[in-house]
Amino acid sequence: MKTRNWLSLVGLLTAVAAMAGDQLDPAKPADAVKIQRKIQCSLTDGEQVTFWWYGNAYSRRMGEKDRLLFQVEGMNTRACVSETHPERGKGFRLVSREILLYKDPENGEVLNHWENPWTGETVDVLHVENDPVNFQSYEIGRGGQPASWDGDMHNGGFWQRSTVPLWYPNTLAGDYQGEIGGTYHATEMFNFFGPVDKLLDPDVATAEVRVGWSRMSDWLPWMKMGGREGIIYMHTAGTKLGAWEELSDTMKTEIRKHYPKYETPPPLDDERRNVTSWSYYRDVKEGKRELPDRYK
Repeated sequence: MKTRNWLSLVGLLTAVAAMAGDQLDPAKPADAVKIQRKIQCSLTDGEQVTFWWYGNAYSRRMGEKDRLLFQVEGMNTRACVSETHPERGKGFRLVSREILLYKDPENGEVLNHWENPWTGETVDVLHVENDPVNFQSYEIGRGGQPASWDGDMHNGGFWQRSTVPLWYPNTLAGDYQGEIGGTYHATEMFNFFGPVDKLLDPDVATAEVRVGWSRMSDWLPWMKMGGREGIIYMHTAGTKLGAWEELSDTMKTEIRKHYPKYETPPPLDDERRNVTSWSYYRDVKEGKRELPDRYK
């Protein structure tokens, strides 16, 4: 009896060791790319994945108490496809589009207009409609270094932090902004976390993920702040959904009424240039992009 129990224990330990050996290894470039892909989308080519988040947007100005300007609610729907780069090896392309809604800070209604508390002017609210927001990832990074996963694991969970400082000529700048100023200054901060078991299991196509997103940036162009000192910052939390239909009723209603193409990601071979809130505003003002019918 004792011998059989001992043999059973040995068999169990052997099986566990074998399972552990089959896990994805973050130290291996090929596995690091797969781990990143599982967090961002799915190992299954073309499988739609949707992220959803919500939170608040505040102002910060010297000598003033921060103001709650808006509630915000966002979504990003995406898919990935495997591809091989001639110099950087195997990897994937992610294609996505995203929406961020600005909502009344008190009742949560989606805003069409907003009264600027500093200028007294009532302005049209231009919600974020970024299409596309794409990127690629390969076994060899842009600088020639092997891919690695920069997350942490502890007590059965993983988390990954990413801080992206942004400093570049503003899309809306004129010919002489180098002399008088006109640099876009912002910081994007992302947090991804969830259980390790699904993340490292090569037979599970997508990881279970919770997400946090924060941004500090210049005033939004449609706020028409006219160069006034200060910034806007946002703090949100969200999740990778099981399906697009799990979005909030508010988001589904807005998309179906005003942004129907956001029910699905862009085509997997999409090679358009990425859109930002600032380039979208410019294209709308210059008539290069049509406003959704909420503004008609």
